[in-house]
Amino acid sequence: MIDIQILDTPLSVEQCRNYVAADDAGAIVEFIGTVRRQTQGKAVIRLEFEAYPAMALLEMRKIAEEAIVRFSILRVSMHHRTGILEIGAIPVVIAVSSAHRAAAFEACQFCIDTLKQTVPIWKKEIFEDGEVWVAAHP
Repeated sequence: MIDIQILDTPLSVEQCRNYVAADDAGAIVEFIGTVRRQTQGKAVIRLEFEAYPAMALLEMRKIAEEAIVRFSILRVSMHHRTGILEIGAIPVVIAVSSAHRAAAFEACQFCIDTLKQTVPIWKKEIFEDGEVWVAAHP
């Protein structure tokens, strides 16, 4: 089962966790990305995220479907935020559940790594002395 969302409102870790919770799950693993104060030695003021929602949702669904097959996980929830995010805000939450912990850890890592590589989401890092657009994937 899959829950994929692109939102312009604050993300709920609890909502993602609750979605993946299941009686046959022995493990739930979450990745919670946060806006940090510093990047490559430069002070960050805020981040701005933009996405191509239709394509981003399709790509996120493909990642989730592959994770389910590859790691035999039960459920996946992937939420990504768009808009302006201040320090400490959450731009991405991924939660997965599985019968065993190893699969949950591997699947969660696969989901975030693949999301950053393939999903059309871009972030602008705003610094005291300028700004730069950074693709979520190379």
